[in-house]
Amino acid sequence: KIADESGFYSFHVSEHHATPLNLVPVPGVFLGAVARETRNMRLGPLCYLLPLYSPLRLIEEICILDHLSHGRLDVGVGRGVSPYELNYHNVDPQDSREIFEEALDAILNGLTNERLNHTGKHFSYSDVPMELKPYQSPLPAIWYPSSSEASSTWAGEKGYHYVTLGATEAARPRIDAFKKGLVNGNGPLTPLEGFSGGAAIGIMRHMVIAETEEEAMAAARPAYDVWYANLTKLQRANTKGTWKAGFTPPDLEAAIEAGSILVGTPTHVLEKVAEHTGSLGINYMICAFYFGNINH
Repeated sequence: KIADESGFYSFHVSEHHATPLNLVPVPGVFLGAVARETRNMRLGPLCYLLPLYSPLRLIEEICILDHLSHGRLDVGVGRGVSPYELNYHNVDPQDSREIFEEALDAILNGLTNERLNHTGKHFSYSDVPMELKPYQSPLPAIWYPSSSEASSTWAGEKGYHYVTLGATEAARPRIDAFKKGLVNGNGPLTPLEGFSGGAAIGIMRHMVIAETEEEAMAAARPAYDVWYANLTKLQRANTKGTWKAGFTPPDLEAAIEAGSILVGTPTHVLEKVAEHTGSLGINYMICAFYFGNINH
């Protein structure tokens, strides 16, 4: 409620399975509850892991959530970056991209037509009545998070809204690739008011803010350590060894230097937000305040 009343644009929640990195493996259920407690900010799974869903079933969930939130739903979609999580669901990571793209085609088809007809390798639907419609017309905004240049270009060409993460210099070519794809495509599929060009182009930043830098660092260090251990837990368990995430450093100081976490006083963090948005040419920032062992 505080975030809702403070003017935050949207509340995004990721989807992960069998890992303490995120304990909201069913984002639709969680956001249904959040919809009742909020009035203004949008709600966005970021993202639904499409290879784990029946497209028809997810079409229905999207429509219900859009109505429960009175048209405040943003729909993030992805294939799932963790091969271990996909394997637990008996999905071959090698096939996940193909399944994802086919599922997305079927979902967009069902959200925008009176009947769902789709014939593909992984899903087939024949003349299914689409009795549920989204609250938003023609459909909710589609978002796509990516940590690769090729997928970023693809998202731009499709006209989806976009978010990336990680070190500033590593993110820059991905953001540029998305912008290039957006120019080469037909523009935003679902233009959003208040965003230059109609497309949200963003990055995620962990943030720890306190009255003094010392207080912020004291809270940030254990939180970052716990978060990083959670991030790498499945890979370490499945490879029987140590592992370092490629997109973010393993220690707090290096992460601050890389720009993936902003730590300090309100004034300092606000300056960093302006620096990152200006240098990267973005118009959206996801602020991750609640991670690791940070409590209420």
